[in-house]
Amino acid sequence: MQLEQSSRETTAAWSGTVPSAVDVRVLGLVVVTAGLAASINVPYGGLPMAAVAFALLASGGGALHLLGERKLRRLTDDLVERWVAAGGKIDGVTRSSNGMETAWHVHTPDGEIVIGGVALVPITRLSIEWQGIGDTMDASEAEANIDHLAESLYREIFELGSATQQA
Repeated sequence: MQLEQSSRETTAAWSGTVPSAVDVRVLGLVVVTAGLAASINVPYGGLPMAAVAFALLASGGGALHLLGERKLRRLTDDLVERWVAAGGKIDGVTRSSNGMETAWHVHTPDGEIVIGGVALVPITRLSIEWQGIGDTMDASEAEANIDHLAESLYREIFELGSATQQA
C-alpha cells in the first residue's frame, strides 16, 4: 500500500497510489472557528490569552483534519487494493472536493465510484456512491470491517454491476 503525497495526480491509469486530499476549505473553517472561539478570551484574558487560545485551537483543528484525511485516504486505498486483488479493473483514482466533503473518484470500466467524506476527526464518516446509490458509515467502523466491506462492495459493483450492464 502506497500513499502518495502529491494532490495533483490526475492520471487515468491506476498506479497503485491514492492522491492526497488536504482540503484548504476545511482548514479555513478550522481557522475561522478557532478565531471566533479565541475572541471570547479577549475580555477575560486579554489579547495574549486570545492569541494562545487561537494557536492551540487552530493547530489542534488542523491536526484533526490531517488525521481525518489520512483515515479516509487509507480506507480508499485499502478498498481499491482489495478490489484489484479480487480481479476488479481500476482505470485510475483522482481526487476532488465538493462543499466540505473530500472525495476520491475511482474510475472503472463500469462507471465511477465516489469514495469520500468529511475529513475531520472525530466526526470522520466514509461515504461511497456508485451509479447514484450511496451509503455512509462511521470511518472507524469501516476500518474495523474493511475486508467485509470491500468484499460486499466488490460483489455489488464489479460482479453484479458488470452482469447488469451486459444484459
